Amino acid sequence: MEDTEPIRHLNQRELAKRWDVSEATLERWRSDGIGPVFLKLQGQVRYRIEDVEAYETDCLRRSTSKRACAGGVA
Repeated sequence: MEDTEPIRHLNQRELAKRWDVSEATLERWRSDGIGPVFLKLQGQVRYRIEDVEAYETDCLRRSTSKRACAGGVA
């Protein structure tokens, strides 16, 4: 049976690849309270895709001093 369920969670490696950062960076961010919220299930870290996308949206900028509105329109 083929799994057609959309991806709902990313592990640390998948998120590091998505953002082109090291896994150590994500570990440091979690320790410092930076980045998207995460789940810790039986010792394994998972990121809900909706939390990752919300964090990405929150990080949108028009300039170094101006946030972009959702959808990229300021």
